[in-house]
Amino acid sequence: MFSELFWAYLIAISLLTVTPGVDTLLVMRNAGRGGFRDGCVTSAGICSGLFFHATLSALGISLLLLETAWAFSALKWAGACYLIWLGLGSLRQAVKHKSASGAEAPLVARQAVPMAMSFREGLLSNVLNPKTALFYMALLPQFVDPAGNAFQQSLMLAGVHFLLAMCWQCGLAWMVVRFREVGIGVRARRLLNGLTGGFFIAMGARLAGN
Repeated sequence: MFSELFWAYLIAISLLTVTPGVDTLLVMRNAGRGGFRDGCVTSAGICSGLFFHATLSALGISLLLLETAWAFSALKWAGACYLIWLGLGSLRQAVKHKSASGAEAPLVARQAVPMAMSFREGLLSNVLNPKTALFYMALLPQFVDPAGNAFQQSLMLAGVHFLLAMCWQCGLAWMVVRFREVGIGVRARRLLNGLTGGFFIAMGARLAGN
């Protein structure tokens, strides 16, 4: 019984993992900012947040958040503000590179970014995302065998998601770094930062408006 549930979950979570979203863009942006390590540490932060949501789902706190309007609204606004903050940071980077690139450089120097900063950005992006909380609340119970320990199963399923997402996002980080090595210039990075910043701000505004 559990085996059938597991394979169904694996298919569902794989499709979710490869679907582009805020996490994907954040990993790509940070990989372009500080290299492969920056992207992978950001991914580790994002994926660590999955255990937070799995724990809430298993304990039923996600359901409580849904039924408590002020708590869910607070989570939504915190997530919206964080997305807008990330977006403004990306736009500042785009403007910074525009003003600093009098002559087009073949390769942009990587920034020395503390690992704690990269991890924190990824973790907060995931933990403060109410859509992730809703997804875990709705999805995980469908794949938990009621005859077993719900908490242990939820963490195990989150662990599977962790491994899949880490592999996928680190692969994306490697691709970004590889493109840099074959000659991506200032304009391309500025475009990525501009698009990412606009996307984050738009998502934050939409989240706040819902």
